Amino acid sequence: MINTKALRQEQIEKSRLVIHHDAFSTSLTPRFIAGADVGFEKSGMVTRAAIAVLQYPSLELVEYQIARIDTVLPYIPGLLSFREYPALIAAWKKLSLRPDLMMVDGQGIAHPRRFGIASHFGVLVDIPTIGVAKSRLCGEHALVGEVQGNRQPLMDHGEQIGVVLRSKKRCNPLYISLGHRISTDSAVFWVEQCMKGYKLPEPTRWADGIASNRVFFRQIIQKNL
Repeated sequence: MINTKALRQEQIEKSRLVIHHDAFSTSLTPRFIAGADVGFEKSGMVTRAAIAVLQYPSLELVEYQIARIDTVLPYIPGLLSFREYPALIAAWKKLSLRPDLMMVDGQGIAHPRRFGIASHFGVLVDIPTIGVAKSRLCGEHALVGEVQGNRQPLMDHGEQIGVVLRSKKRCNPLYISLGHRISTDSAVFWVEQCMKGYKLPEPTRWADGIASNRVFFRQIIQKNL
């Protein structure tokens, strides 16, 4: 029997550890920015995490790791980070390079208890993290204009928990939120610095492509790594 009440309480307690301002380990200009993506295989029985490390500002891939582990928890709304972080930790431990900043496919503080996967992972490994989500989990926002770069604050009970960003025309907006050791403004800034004409910033685009074993990414990896 899973004690969901205890897990929610843990989220509330650990959310107090989240640092909401810029606290980079080296400087305000990272050398390496990573992207992370978590998915599930074999009908959810296996959790797969991919981390892609890109050099900044070239945004060239310099390392990637994939970890597959037995899934530790069933899907429970609002508690997804407990299901995802063990595989992320496994992939993190395989890295030879330590990124200065990480973008995670998922929520940061844009979560009912202000502790999505980007915050959870960031606190566990003590790295600046940004949540880059494709959909809204909580909060409300005004309509985002269709022009690339348009944005609206994501609000929840009078608190700004993120920014809704139109990263590309004719694409649904992204939901950007700070994860750990970074401000909301900086989170949006770094996402925009890592855009190269696609909906997703390059770090999470690479992580998603590698995790999904897409032909384009596989061909580039075989050619350059």
